[in-house]
Amino acid sequence: MADETPQIASPQATHQPPSTEEETGTPPPPPEPKSASVTENEPPLASVALPPTEPPFPIEEKLKEAVTVVEKETPLTPSPPEQPLTAEHVAATATATPTPPISQPLASVLAAPQESESAKAPKEEAIEPEKSKKKVPESLISFKEESNKVSDLSDFERRALEEFKLLIQEALNNRLFTPASPSETTNSPEEVSIWGVPLLKDDRSNVILLKFLRARDFKVKESFAMLKNTIQWRREFNVDELIKEDMGDDLEIVVFMRGQDKDGHPVCYNVYGEFQNKELYVKTFADEVKRSKFLRWRIQFLERSIRKLDFNPGGINTIFQVSDLKNSPGPGKRELRVATKQALQILQDNYPEFVTKQVFVNVPWWYLAFYKMISPFLTQRTKSKFVFAGPSKSAETLLKYIPPEQLPIQYGGLGVDFCECNPMFTADDQLTEITVKPATKQTVEIIVNEKCTIVWELRVVNWEVSYGAEYVPNERGYTVIIQKTKKMYPTDEPVVSNSFQIIELGKILLTIDNPTAKKKKFLYRFKVMPYED
Repeated sequence: MADETPQIASPQATHQPPSTEEETGTPPPPPEPKSASVTENEPPLASVALPPTEPPFPIEEKLKEAVTVVEKETPLTPSPPEQPLTAEHVAATATATPTPPISQPLASVLAAPQESESAKAPKEEAIEPEKSKKKVPESLISFKEESNKVSDLSDFERRALEEFKLLIQEALNNRLFTPASPSETTNSPEEVSIWGVPLLKDDRSNVILLKFLRARDFKVKESFAMLKNTIQWRREFNVDELIKEDMGDDLEIVVFMRGQDKDGHPVCYNVYGEFQNKELYVKTFADEVKRSKFLRWRIQFLERSIRKLDFNPGGINTIFQVSDLKNSPGPGKRELRVATKQALQILQDNYPEFVTKQVFVNVPWWYLAFYKMISPFLTQRTKSKFVFAGPSKSAETLLKYIPPEQLPIQYGGLGVDFCECNPMFTADDQLTEITVKPATKQTVEIIVNEKCTIVWELRVVNWEVSYGAEYVPNERGYTVIIQKTKKMYPTDEPVVSNSFQIIELGKILLTIDNPTAKKKKFLYRFKVMPYED
């Protein structure tokens, strides 16, 4: 029992006020021997909570110290219901090794001790074989985005870039990109810009030129031909004027930008299933005029997105693409097939190296068969950017690349646009992600130290688990059922939200029972709001 005492005392010690002169309503610090270990391992809270140049804010300090989070998992075995306040329960809680969520906004006040590296090592070794068996995401070669800094280029790549720039300078001097009209007599070099970046002006120009070089494997003459054709196409398509046009918002449900991936790339979603709407389909593809308008809208959308990228060396200048094929019209839809082919040809010829990863989700069987047919005609570099995921693996695959708070709800995350209907959480509110093992009960304890209101939302990707929530006061022999344990199915609402006002100090228990033989992705986040009478 001697080893248990510090584990009980440590969480209490971390919630003491940073200064004895400030009254926070918390109990006095424990005896010196018990708090010494906490003081040695953790920086004083005063350095965070009380900047020397600013006065304290008692309300904010109380909210920060209002809760502690403990996460526990136990095997799902038939057993009598636990008694919340028995001595056995208290002992089990004290001896457990809780893990505070590192992504919670209140992480700085969570008092649960961290596991040591030596304790974590066996777990990593145990799951490593399982990781090696995973086939999602599926990609022939893992594509790694190259550096756009000249100093990081190989000698061969640097020489190719210099040779490329000499060809471009000669073309500018001879006005080969935009031939002068008969009435023009100027002999000055022409000025050409692409995506808002002038050619041969600064480091941003190098980033643009490297895209063309990489698209043609650093073959200078082929890269120059591609650049020349792109400039000519942009002039004929009148791209610079196109981005200023108002083409309506009918197709914003089909293609839209939302959030960023884990490396900071903007994410573009292409939802082809929306074309199952016959009215939208006819309005978009019924005849050549409508298909031409769709093509112009798609180019306009891409151009506006590209103008927001950072073309400075080291900046984010590529886009993460997600193509959702759920309910997508099959290859029998001739009009869609023709329009898609035209768009792909334009993108391939005139927008080199703007995709960092192309993830296809909810992939039907017929698309994989189609991909096998066209695969021999794709370059190895292009294929290395492709990832395919069927309906059951789509959320899992996207969460490998996109933070859950950035991933839209319909794709397995908790990302939402701020609006009046959801005022509590935005994409800036980080969340905690837990993997619930098969046949395991996962419990999140939100230990409340002051009167407040706790607001939370959670989800388990594809559900097939039981969810319950309850509140256990510290000094009473009863439990408040917030959410009666309920079996959740994939057809249920993807996100559960709730709140509870704390009058008596205690803890909120969020439980997830996973009776399946599969691992489950459990996402949650919460906020502490001031107590209101």
